[in-house]
Amino acid sequence: MKQFGLNIWGDDNFIRKEDTININYANQPSLLEITKAIREKGYKGPLLLRFPHLIKKQISTLFNTFEKAKKEFNYQGDFHAVFPLKVNQFPNFIHALIDVSQAYNYGLEAGSKAELIIAMSQTPLGAPITVNGFKDKEMIALCFIAAKMGHNITVTIEGLGELQTIIQVNQEFNIDVKNPIAPKIGVRIRLHSSGIGTWAKSGGYSSKFGLTSTELLEAYEMLNKHKLLDHLWMIHFHIGSQMGDIAPLKKALREAGNIYAELKKRGADALGAINIGGGLAVEYSQHFNNQEKNYSMDEFANDVVYLMQEIAKNKKVTEPDIFTESGRYIAASHSVLVAPVLELFSQEYHEKGLRLKKANPPLIQELYDLFTTIKRKNAREYLHDALDHMESLLTLFDLGYIDLEDRSNTEILVNLIIKKAIALLKNEGTDELKRLQDRIQEKYLVNFSSFQSLPDFWGLAQQFPVMPLDRLNEKPANPASIWDITCDSDGEIGFNRDLPLYLHDIDIGKEEYFLAFFLTGAYQEVLGMKHNLFTHPTEAVIRFDEKGHYHIEDLIEAQNLTDILDDLDYDTNLIDKALKYRIEESQHISKEEKREILGKLYLYLSENSYLKTIQAISENQ
Repeated sequence: MKQFGLNIWGDDNFIRKEDTININYANQPSLLEITKAIREKGYKGPLLLRFPHLIKKQISTLFNTFEKAKKEFNYQGDFHAVFPLKVNQFPNFIHALIDVSQAYNYGLEAGSKAELIIAMSQTPLGAPITVNGFKDKEMIALCFIAAKMGHNITVTIEGLGELQTIIQVNQEFNIDVKNPIAPKIGVRIRLHSSGIGTWAKSGGYSSKFGLTSTELLEAYEMLNKHKLLDHLWMIHFHIGSQMGDIAPLKKALREAGNIYAELKKRGADALGAINIGGGLAVEYSQHFNNQEKNYSMDEFANDVVYLMQEIAKNKKVTEPDIFTESGRYIAASHSVLVAPVLELFSQEYHEKGLRLKKANPPLIQELYDLFTTIKRKNAREYLHDALDHMESLLTLFDLGYIDLEDRSNTEILVNLIIKKAIALLKNEGTDELKRLQDRIQEKYLVNFSSFQSLPDFWGLAQQFPVMPLDRLNEKPANPASIWDITCDSDGEIGFNRDLPLYLHDIDIGKEEYFLAFFLTGAYQEVLGMKHNLFTHPTEAVIRFDEKGHYHIEDLIEAQNLTDILDDLDYDTNLIDKALKYRIEESQHISKEEKREILGKLYLYLSENSYLKTIQAISENQ
């Protein structure tokens, strides 16, 4: 697994050059080089690296593929896209997104008041804004304000109550106005069709959002009655994020397309667009036997364009503009989380750790003999003997017949025998060997919080591609579990024999070893939680100049301890006074020590909560 599935999930964004993983762009610098350059500036702990050129690549691929499909089918409607802010609202991402997407008139989608303010302030005039989710009167009023600012904004009705509020706000904003201005109106429809997988409930009759057919007809009549039918512009549906199978989308397109055509024939002349929502899948898998999507970008665009054209032709209505809100596809690949390994928790299982006595219990002596004489022809037999001896020796320890050193020798010898047996029998691949491999997995303690940086792994068991930054010319042999630094047993990416991860044997005292987690740019930052008060990691934007050289920009360090407490509404001034008072009043510290300790305390408060190291090192090193 030297490639770590790079040819499955990498999409040519990264390449292996000699023994490192490199960016497949411009001068192709290695991620290790960039990581070390940032760490040399004094930034420790996990790093989130953003690559705006990958955002641009995804946007251009999306637009170009749909334009190609339109040309192939001679489709008359236009293609538009907006980015749903719920996927990633962080400024360093949004600013880069707006910067690289201007040529495509790419817009933003908002689902809350705060997101709407971002959209109103960041979206270029003329680029579309769509507003989804539940809304109160104030949020709808913001949509009217955006329209009066000159924004091309569509507010999507999620229920008849919202439509009544739109009618009310329209009367308040446009009464006695010479040139009344109001946002376009979209209607989210509750389809019979549903998606598949984790987010399947986004579609179907029991979905959270959308109008039924009966409610849709009522909405049409209300709009007509209040002279707002000429604002009805869009039909909207969404059948789920990370849509791995194309079939449910095709079914939903037929259903939504026919609803669009029926409304057009009924008299909704201004209706001109179908918003197919998000769901364009990202391939997260590192293994061919577990790939997450069954279609290409070309197939996706061709199916959407062809089906919309077919329905419009059969129903004799104009071909609608096509909108998409695929955020995961745009954002996921742009960021990479890099975190250093702090310790390998299995180094105690080495022969040098044995504490053999002059006279050992007979079963331990037998274990040692098995370890020193195991060969290919007797490996399975010796393995079974070792496992049997271990059970007997642990029982003897529980009964008090052997001591702690004997128990330690048992653990080490059995572990070493298992490792040898697996290596000797590696071509057999039996279930027994796979189960034993689970047992001897190496535990890599990594300086990050999975709850903060990979919440979808913790909450949904979503896999993310993982690989080291270097040593890629060496075959990794250690079955690996990844431990984060939170004080929680759920903070582990355990070894999965069906989707195995192998890493290199390392000596942290002599070398640095970094792991990179890819495709983390969608949802992970906004859903990340401050478990144990580990906050968003230090982030940096990596841009390239005309000569292909990279530049590290917009560095934002992870919050320091004082800011973390301030965010929780602690009075940090009172905390400061309390700590200072307790040091000054302590009877266990001399005056000279008090000054030194107080200085160290303020230094620690100014640093972030991630670990620098778990090994004692000289401060002068």
